[in-house]
Amino acid sequence: MSQVNIPEQLLPELLDRFKDEKVINPSQPCLKECKKTGSEIWLDTGDMEAVDQLISPEVSALTTNNTLLNKEVQKGIYDGIIKDIAPRFKEIPSEKRIIEIAFLLNALHGLRLVKRYGGKVSVELHTDLSHDVEGIVHYGKRFHDIEPNHFIVKVPLTPSGVLGARKLHELNIPVNFTLLFSARQNMMVALLAKPAYTNVFLGRIGAYLKQNRLGEAEGPGEKTIHNTQQLIKTLREEEGITTKLIAASIRDYSQLPLLCGIDVMTIPPQVVSDALRKIKGPCQPMSDHDFHVVYKPGVATSEIKINKLWEVSDLEKKVFRDLARQLPENAWELEDRLREAGIPDIFPHLTPAESLFIDSDGKIPKHERWANAILKGEIAIDTLLNLAGLAAFTNDQKALDDRIANLIF
Repeated sequence: MSQVNIPEQLLPELLDRFKDEKVINPSQPCLKECKKTGSEIWLDTGDMEAVDQLISPEVSALTTNNTLLNKEVQKGIYDGIIKDIAPRFKEIPSEKRIIEIAFLLNALHGLRLVKRYGGKVSVELHTDLSHDVEGIVHYGKRFHDIEPNHFIVKVPLTPSGVLGARKLHELNIPVNFTLLFSARQNMMVALLAKPAYTNVFLGRIGAYLKQNRLGEAEGPGEKTIHNTQQLIKTLREEEGITTKLIAASIRDYSQLPLLCGIDVMTIPPQVVSDALRKIKGPCQPMSDHDFHVVYKPGVATSEIKINKLWEVSDLEKKVFRDLARQLPENAWELEDRLREAGIPDIFPHLTPAESLFIDSDGKIPKHERWANAILKGEIAIDTLLNLAGLAAFTNDQKALDDRIANLIF
């Protein structure tokens, strides 16, 4: 049909409307010290005003997502473009039209970031594709074809995401696999999907403990990311994977020295700005540091099963390797094989009411709602954070889609 590749055809003309010029800033000693420990430095933003101030030779990539792109679109900077191009999409069904225009805006903003700053840019798929293997592959390939040397395609942790990312890997398309919160999630994804990058959203782990009055925010995220880094290094040596680990959801500048030695840090602008002013002196790799987790009095770690964040059981290791040797043919088979093997809490079956709780609680679920299910092994903290993160991205994607719809209908 006529809609095929319309965004790709429009991109050169639209990119030329923005007279973006290369931005070059001096080296930053603080970031240079972090980089010396073996960590790549990325900026976690698509805000060009912020990046203009913070970009330096130490920064090798930018990450965007549905939330960050929505923030840029809601500024109105692309409203004129949306109105101008709307007639080109008039023969496409309305829902598909919005996805195509959202895809164009994502690609256009990514291209502007590449032109202005160089380096890699992570671009994220529309959340409607999260459970659609064919859609993940289709749009992931289109992103890659637009900018094969700079775009990294972000795919979220869902059963379809695992299989779609694997297909993109087989097409030599680099994937940044996102919304992971534990060592076990990372092991499963690294073995089955073989992405270029995986993540631990460590700040949300700390926030989960603090907001639910289970413990202090400092420690659990750092412990999880470093244990996961050791696991990923072992998998690289034993399994031949090339996956690198990203420390994501960094909340405070004081965390940066604690994260040195992680493959990649993706850092929000305010955290970078604070670090440049406040961090002095050399940094050391923290890979062998034993991070202490402080719990509130009366919290039974065996009941909240907190160790699932940073430990991988022997059963999980065996099942993940078995799945990697014989890949599931579809998302339902992946879910079923995990459940049949005794691991039902990675991709749980939620009731409609439980899905509403996930959506209404925001990025940090209320632990008391789920305590009994966690105790029974029906769900886990890493899974709750994954589901909540995807729900938050979906809501931000809807806000972006609504802006497009209000401009074109």
